[in-house]
Amino acid sequence: METPEIRPERQKPPRPPRRRGRTTLLIAGAAVLGVVTGVVTGYAVQFDREPTPLPPLSQPDLRDAKTVPAGPGTTAQSVNVNRRVKTDGDLRKLLLKKPKGAKAGKSLSEGWTSLVEFAQGYKKPDRMFADMVSDDPRRIATTSWEERGEVFVTVNLIQFRDDDILAARDWGMSQQSYMSLDDYAGNTGEPIPGSGNGRVYVYDKPFRQAGYEPVYEARVIAQRGDVVMEISYLNNTRKVSAKAVMSLAKQQLERL
Repeated sequence: METPEIRPERQKPPRPPRRRGRTTLLIAGAAVLGVVTGVVTGYAVQFDREPTPLPPLSQPDLRDAKTVPAGPGTTAQSVNVNRRVKTDGDLRKLLLKKPKGAKAGKSLSEGWTSLVEFAQGYKKPDRMFADMVSDDPRRIATTSWEERGEVFVTVNLIQFRDDDILAARDWGMSQQSYMSLDDYAGNTGEPIPGSGNGRVYVYDKPFRQAGYEPVYEARVIAQRGDVVMEISYLNNTRKVSAKAVMSLAKQQLERL
């Protein structure tokens, strides 16, 4: 089964490629000739030398190699490219498994979620859809479950292409930027250890609607490479346990 990718019609036009001037081509040609000449000379020198014996395979004095620090050419973009080795496969396999005894949720599609369906979960779906399109999303993997009829959890892994910009990072930061407002969590959240930028937000006030019991809420937003992890945690009986939500957030990050 091929991995579906979200390709909305309204996409920002790609940046035009930079022209390669004549000077650049001349330098490239000279570099190639230099490499070929060096290789031929090297073979000629090695041909007249006696073979050098190899060291024995058993070397008890070997030490574990130390971690090499990032070089001057290492950028956030190059780090993200290396992380994609894991997330370029079936993104659904990186989702959390449902807890024992939990039932499948019904809030979103299980597996792949379309961009239109994902945007419907926000207060202003039209605006969210337009914002998502401009950030060039690739695909969204979703799982959800409910426990004892009182806890409802939805996990989204939102993957961006990150071709020209670090869209995943920017989108995650934009979602975190309003969480401290009174209409949302009302606080700055708690950092997820080791995540770099992930936070757990337990809402200060429950959501209330006439004719319904209050709903207590928490939300997790974290970004790793080209994927934004989002967890929605609802409880219709009591205030959400920050410890339980933090545990879920750590487990999902480990899978990424």
